Amino acid sequence: MTAQRARVAEGGRLVIPAEFRRALALNPGESVGLDIRDGELRVRSLRRAAQRAQALVRPYLGEAALSDALIADRRAEAARD
Repeated sequence: MTAQRARVAEGGRLVIPAEFRRALALNPGESVGLDIRDGELRVRSLRRAAQRAQALVRPYLGEAALSDALIADRRAEAARD
């Protein structure tokens, strides 16, 4: 993807070019994460960031998803009562 130029508008608004929005699968009204790293502004999809975090912890959860483990635990507690 080629670099593009944009202007900061009144109130600090920055329009993300359509090509970049499509590449990040960003929809109107969707929240994004912003950070500054090495003097550069980085914009990331919060949905993508959540998926990345899930992928990082998945190896520590074993085969079952955390939600499946919690549901099984609750069912076991209910059966004991």
